[in-house]
Amino acid sequence: MVERGLRYAAIAGPTASGKTAAALAVAARRPVEIVSVDSALVYRGMDIGTAKPTPAERAAVPHHLIDIRDPRERYSAAAFVTDATRLIGEITARGRLPLLVGGTMLYLKALADGIDAMPAADPAVRARLEADAAAHGWPAMHARLAEVDPVTAARLAPNDSQRIQRALEVWHTSGQPLSHFHAAGKAASATDRPVCALLVSLEPTDRAWLHSRIAERFDAMLAGGFIDEVQTLRARGDLDPDLPSMRCVGYRQAWEALDGDFPLAELRERGIAATRQLAKRQITWLRSMPQRHVVAAEAPDATAQVVDRILEIQ
Repeated sequence: MVERGLRYAAIAGPTASGKTAAALAVAARRPVEIVSVDSALVYRGMDIGTAKPTPAERAAVPHHLIDIRDPRERYSAAAFVTDATRLIGEITARGRLPLLVGGTMLYLKALADGIDAMPAADPAVRARLEADAAAHGWPAMHARLAEVDPVTAARLAPNDSQRIQRALEVWHTSGQPLSHFHAAGKAASATDRPVCALLVSLEPTDRAWLHSRIAERFDAMLAGGFIDEVQTLRARGDLDPDLPSMRCVGYRQAWEALDGDFPLAELRERGIAATRQLAKRQITWLRSMPQRHVVAAEAPDATAQVVDRILEIQ
């Protein structure tokens, strides 16, 4: 049971919206510890393609839930809720404000609304679903999901193979849609969960501004050795493109290019397009969170607005 009264603040937003800069600015004005809300930052050896905070940034303020998994391993929303809940208690006990920062909205919603225990992975069912997908394609599997779990299907992209597969797996193993378990989690006693004192959402009102930022970030990644980073991961010999780590935006496209699925010269275009799609999904998630305080990400004083709001928390 979580101690009553535990609270945290959160900074969310689509990729490249300025979350890290805002979090560091808050840390310069108030004692905080940052808890990463990012399903890619958990993986070791994936630094460039995830825009992981630099060693200097991590030295300036304590960061958590970064580099906690090998790329061969999996990390889930349930694991995040467990880890984040523990960290919120520990950070609060140290007299600091837990500041959750990131763009994996499923994690934020799971922490805020609760998550029920779902069926364990079933290798046989998963293998059958993978065979069906190979034969018919993931958009067809997405259509199949829409028939049995329209709520979950509505929030997933037709090619989001990892989540489509998991949702279908839950249906086949339990006879219940994934949305049923999420709804059950929301009904769980809120006294067992920390409370979000403030969710600040950096959302661009100018989509072109965000697209420009995404392109600049991807160019910086390429210049910083991103392709070499992916080649190093491939050279391990124990990773494959179906792992959640290698399905992260950018890594998936780089892996496919190095496999020869398309010319390496097209990586920039495809990587930027995939990142734009990710940002679009993140914004859709955010718009389903009415409790958020929206700050225009492209505003000249966006960072200052975030800082001011978080400094108001008592």
